Amino acid sequence: MTYTPAIPTGGYAGWLILNRTMAKQEAAFVQTAAYQRNEDYFREKIGSITSAEELVADRRLLAVALGAFGLDDDINSKAFIRKVLAEGTQASDSLANRLSDKSYFKLAEAFGFGDYETPRTAEAGFADGILEKYKNRQFEVAVGEVNESFRFALTAQRDLPEIAAKSSSNNTKWYQIIGSSPLASFMQTALGLPTAVSSLDVDRQLEIYQQKAKTLFGTDDLAAIVSADGMDKLIKSYLVRTQLTEGTSATGQSAALQILQGTSTNLLSLLL
Repeated sequence: MTYTPAIPTGGYAGWLILNRTMAKQEAAFVQTAAYQRNEDYFREKIGSITSAEELVADRRLLAVALGAFGLDDDINSKAFIRKVLAEGTQASDSLANRLSDKSYFKLAEAFGFGDYETPRTAEAGFADGILEKYKNRQFEVAVGEVNESFRFALTAQRDLPEIAAKSSSNNTKWYQIIGSSPLASFMQTALGLPTAVSSLDVDRQLEIYQQKAKTLFGTDDLAAIVSADGMDKLIKSYLVRTQLTEGTSATGQSAALQILQGTSTNLLSLLL
């Protein structure tokens, strides 16, 4: 994509600006030639695709399909994606059900190749639904090229309320966050947890996440945490902590540079 989002500043102030201008920026984004070519091609061809094999064989269609679910990096993993799609989601032992990252489950569920005699690609409105997801995800990618922390925040703003609204148990919802690399990274930062927590046993991770959430929010109930006010508090915490970390890193680098420069000066004076 050739569109570069206008993000004049970082941190929470920049986030507020991005949200205020989001609708206009997304509208400009979808008017780019590259995006229009992808959309037109997908609309024209997807209705004729009846199997996982056919979808994987068409790289342009596959790029949109994967891009709609944040799986762009899997574009060359054709055998893996074919298996995810072909096995569907209804069998408990299907690959999509066994993978911790539920983006693959959503992909397989959306296309329905392994679940129904007639896949969903021929349904009215199918292309519209996939392209809406594709637009949102690809705009996030464009935002991330300017400010990576904003991309993580956008992902969390979209996905966390969806997870929280599910009828599954609160623990299951937390496990889904832990199993998603971008959401886990976002939540670790927002809660002030070290990245090393991800190397622990998953049940221990759950305890740590929930304990920290209770400390900061007074509850570990995900639905309460990602309510309208709670979500804003969570994103603000994430962006402030990210900015502090970046500031500390920059300060450290500046101090190191000064030391190195001073050392070089001293060495030069000794040599002279």
